[in-house]
Amino acid sequence: MGSTRIICPNGHLGFAPLKTGSFHLGVDEKPDFIAADSGSDDVGPVPLGTDTSTSPRQWQEHDLEEMLLASRKIGAPMIIGSAGDTGTNSRVDLYVDMIKALAVKHALPSFKVGYFYSEVEHDYLRAKMAGGSPILGLDNRPELTEQELDATSRIVAMAGAAPFIELLNQGADVIIGGRSSDSAVFAAAAMQRGHGVSESYYLGKVMECASFCAEPYGGKETILGEVNGSGEVLVTAMSPAQRCTVASVAGHAMYERSNPYHEYVAGGLLDMTHCSYEQISEKTTRITGAEFVPAEEIRVKLEGAGKIGERYVGIAAIRDPYTLEHVDEVIEWAKTQVRDRFGDEGYELHYNVFGKNGVMGDLEPVRNTASHELCVVVQAVAPTAEMAEEVCMTGTRQMFYARLPDVKGTAGSVSFIFDEVLRASPAYTWTLNHTVAVDDELELFPRYMTEAGV
Repeated sequence: MGSTRIICPNGHLGFAPLKTGSFHLGVDEKPDFIAADSGSDDVGPVPLGTDTSTSPRQWQEHDLEEMLLASRKIGAPMIIGSAGDTGTNSRVDLYVDMIKALAVKHALPSFKVGYFYSEVEHDYLRAKMAGGSPILGLDNRPELTEQELDATSRIVAMAGAAPFIELLNQGADVIIGGRSSDSAVFAAAAMQRGHGVSESYYLGKVMECASFCAEPYGGKETILGEVNGSGEVLVTAMSPAQRCTVASVAGHAMYERSNPYHEYVAGGLLDMTHCSYEQISEKTTRITGAEFVPAEEIRVKLEGAGKIGERYVGIAAIRDPYTLEHVDEVIEWAKTQVRDRFGDEGYELHYNVFGKNGVMGDLEPVRNTASHELCVVVQAVAPTAEMAEEVCMTGTRQMFYARLPDVKGTAGSVSFIFDEVLRASPAYTWTLNHTVAVDDELELFPRYMTEAGV
């Protein structure tokens, strides 16, 4: 078996534009695939709940255009997972439409576009629960309840490698995936070429964030990953300013987890306990020893978001030294005025204080700060926009009227306040971080094929 090489130009396509210089260097290497993940739950539940993207359309289109033109130029399939940040059906459709429009814009010869959806209907999960198949919680969450399901606005399932592999087998030149495991986007390409599951998923794990596995730190640069048919994975930085070193590659592979040697991927566990890292050239590290341990049953991760209410944001800036020393009392006064008007329930009011040691929340004291200025961000959430606006305005403006000891006749001691509160996105919360048992790993991911180009 020969080697399979993949380039990844962006660890979250569209979140910030890819760097074209290192990308074109990667394209010059004539890889077998060009792939990128385009989503993350790091952006929070709002985009999923509102069925929107957190990334500007023009940045997403920029990256898709660069990748599409390179893919068609060298004849390498292009693979995108978690389209549009969340991988909802509308985001998949958006990306497919952009690919088609770009193909016309550049008069590209006809090619196949495969795509799959990831949204899950509420009734599907209700039927599972009613049939005695529990929806199990992750990260110490209990089983999903009917009440939590009813409070959920939108649900996506996280695909593994299977739908990508099937579309590649059907001859897709471009694949736009719904919500997907980050590593599966790359693992699928290697597995479709006949490489083992263990090295393929390790390749995906180390490539999913592009140049975050290189040093010095720098985002949106291209890396080249390779599986060589002998169970080895090689990772190379394409940017002239970066190197993939033992430290940078191992560090990235093991970050974000309480057990740095275990990574749960679609269908099982990637065990990196016995991985060996070797610097084989200035810019390349070789890795061996990853082991994929399949799960006893097929379970698919689910993500769901539910709306809490409408949200407004206010900003107060404080410079007066006396007020800085008593900012806790200032905030408590404002909260009291909100409670006097709206009571204790039916809304949320949050204060975050910036200016000393990063962000400080409601419960962390900020007395005796050495800072000459603090910024207080006020967030109000309520069932209606009108109520959220008034709660936020009261919670922000009343800081100006806080009754502090030793203030003698001055009309307030907050130096200035941005009095116009701003309407923000609605407030959502994660309602599902669960798994569901399925009979077939393709069950939740309907697949389609279309044509693009001229």
